[in-house]
Amino acid sequence: MANARALDKRRKSIRNIKKITRTMELIATARFKKAMDRASAATDYTQRITAVVADLARAGLEVSHPLLEARETHESGTVLVLSANRGLCGGYNGNVIRAALNRRIEMQEDFNEVRTEVVGKRGNSGFRFRDIAVDESFVDEDGVSYIEDDPEFATIDKIADRYLREFASGKLDRLDVTYTKFISSSRQEAIVETLLPLGELEGADTPVDEEGVSDGESLYEFVPNAKSILDEVVPTSFKVKLFKCFLDAAVSEHISRMVAMKNATENANEMIKDLSRTYNRARQSQITGEIMEVIGGVEALEG
Repeated sequence: MANARALDKRRKSIRNIKKITRTMELIATARFKKAMDRASAATDYTQRITAVVADLARAGLEVSHPLLEARETHESGTVLVLSANRGLCGGYNGNVIRAALNRRIEMQEDFNEVRTEVVGKRGNSGFRFRDIAVDESFVDEDGVSYIEDDPEFATIDKIADRYLREFASGKLDRLDVTYTKFISSSRQEAIVETLLPLGELEGADTPVDEEGVSDGESLYEFVPNAKSILDEVVPTSFKVKLFKCFLDAAVSEHISRMVAMKNATENANEMIKDLSRTYNRARQSQITGEIMEVIGGVEALEG
């Protein structure tokens, strides 16, 4: 049986680790709630843009835009990977990296050039470990990703503008984003979504029923015309969708870390209970041995 002192030292060590995991769980919970609010707001904004496009369709405008049309050429494709800057979040980073690797292999069969761009230190480390070159890494001079787990639209807007310029000039034929989609608090899924070309805008061909507005009528008066509005709405739709990917990734990261730390805390509690029982048995055995030694010494003196 293990030494009682060693068991007590190990039990104290696990208690200290438990305090850390519990604190990380609470921090992740607070950040998750904040990120969830932002993601919900972005979802509402995306739905409103979709409603505007649908109203453009009701206005009699043919919904067409260069960003919506698939390219016949397959020269250059880009895989954008959204990973975390930190670990201790279960299989969050591993699932995203595996999904990106699979899509990268698929695109290499169709495209002459496939670029890999990675957000997050863990993603960069994962690709470097596999000896895969990363064409663009969103890090600062110190090697730390400047896109934190609380992304700002101004930062994502600059990245989106670059993709739009490359797509318009023909340098980019397709953009696939690999991220963890937040479905519910109990379900997050690592997926790959094609953002360029946008394809059919959801809701563009479906009239939105509004009270007092019949099919074929427009809710708005477009000035100077509906086409000019569409030229603004479609690029904005791409930017909002890209921003939504970052927000979903942030929410999923926080909830993955929250669950991982909760499980770690519960496991620490179980280990402490097991060690306490083992420690009590070892301590009792040690005390019994000491008593037997005393009794044996007394009998030896009396004899």
